[in-house]
Amino acid sequence: MTDSLQAFIGADIFDGEVRWTDHALIVDGAFIRGIVPEGDVPAGAEVLRLQGGVLCPGFVDLQVNGGGGIMLNDDQSVDTLRVMAAAHARLGATSILPTLITDTPAHTERAIDAVDAAIKQGVAGIIGLHLEGPHLSIARKGAHDPELIRPMDAADLDVLLNAAERLPMLKITVAPETVTPAQIDRLSQAGVLVSLGHSDASFAMCAAAAGAGARCVTHLFNAMSQLTNREPGLVGAALTNGALHAGLIADGVHVHPETLRAAMAAKAGPGRIFLVSDAMAVAGSDRTEFLLNGRKIIRHDGRLTLDNGTLAGADLDLATAVRNLQAWGVADEDEALAMATSIPGSLCPGRPPLLGHLTRGGRADFLHLSDRALAVWQAGRAVT
Repeated sequence: MTDSLQAFIGADIFDGEVRWTDHALIVDGAFIRGIVPEGDVPAGAEVLRLQGGVLCPGFVDLQVNGGGGIMLNDDQSVDTLRVMAAAHARLGATSILPTLITDTPAHTERAIDAVDAAIKQGVAGIIGLHLEGPHLSIARKGAHDPELIRPMDAADLDVLLNAAERLPMLKITVAPETVTPAQIDRLSQAGVLVSLGHSDASFAMCAAAAGAGARCVTHLFNAMSQLTNREPGLVGAALTNGALHAGLIADGVHVHPETLRAAMAAKAGPGRIFLVSDAMAVAGSDRTEFLLNGRKIIRHDGRLTLDNGTLAGADLDLATAVRNLQAWGVADEDEALAMATSIPGSLCPGRPPLLGHLTRGGRADFLHLSDRALAVWQAGRAVT
C-alpha cells in the first residue's frame, strides 16, 4: 500500500462543475491526484468506503468577519486568524477571506500585516483579506460605525495598492459614491477584487464602477439601493451586468427565498450569484453576544442584531446555506454546492482554477456531505 495514496469511494463526487457516480476521489498526501472510475483505483491505495452522500470541494467563503468566539475587528493578529480559520474549517469552509469591518487606518494596516504573516506561516485556510469599508455610504451603513466611514483619498489608495502587492488576494467593498472610477481602475489593474456594497448609488454610478473594473457585489439586496420602477440602483446593476458576480446571504433573514429565486432567474452572465456566510464571532461557538467597535451585538433566533434591531452580520455557515437553498427549492444540490465552491473560487487568483474544485494538482480540501454528518478534509487531513 502506498503510504500517502488514498481512494475515497461509495459516494457521488461533485468536482465543482460535474457530478460523477461510481467514481473514486484519489488523494495523494495534501493534493488531489484525480477522479477515476472505481475499477481504476491505483494498486496499493488505501480505500476508504463511504456510505452514500456526496464528496465535494471545501467551501470557499469570501466574507468571514469572525468565528470561534472572536472578530477580526477585536484583534488583528495571526492567532485570531488561526482561530477563525479553524472554526470555519470545522463548518466546511476550508478557504476563507477574513473580513475587517469598517475600522481605523491603524487597525486596517494591522489586519494587512496579520494576514500577510499568517499566509507566510502557512495558517491553513487563509487565502487573503477582505476590507469591507471604510469607503462606504453612510446612508447604507448597516452595522458599520458611521464615525469611521469616509471617502477614499490618495493615502488610502496607496495602502491598498501596497497590500495588493503583499497579499495573494485582496477584496475590498466600496460604495461608488465614495471612490472614483479612476481609483477603481487603479485597484483593479493591481489585481484587487473590487466589490460594490453598502451603497445608495444610482444605476448609472454602479455601471460606471463596473466599467472601471469592479467585478463583484457584496451581500446582494442588503445595504444597497434597491431595484425600483424608475431607478434600478445597485440591485439592478448587479442583476443586469454580466461582468458582476454577487455574494448573497442565504439565511432566510437577510433575503427572502422567493427574492433569491427571482434574482437567480434574472441574473445576467457570465457573472453569477454565490454564497457567503457573513459570519461573525458566534460562528462555531456558543456565544450569544459580542462587541463590534464597542457596540453590543445580540444573537437570537437565527439573527444577529444591534440593540436597535439593525442586522449585524449573519448567524450562518455555508453548509447551512447550501441546505437552505435545497430546502427552499431554489437550487438543486449541484447548483447549491457550486455557489459555495467553484463560483466563489473563480474569483480567486490562479489559473487553472483550483480553489473550489476537485482537480488534479489542487490542494486536497474536500467535504463529505450526507444526511448524517459533515466530514471535512483540509490538505488531505481530517479536520476534527
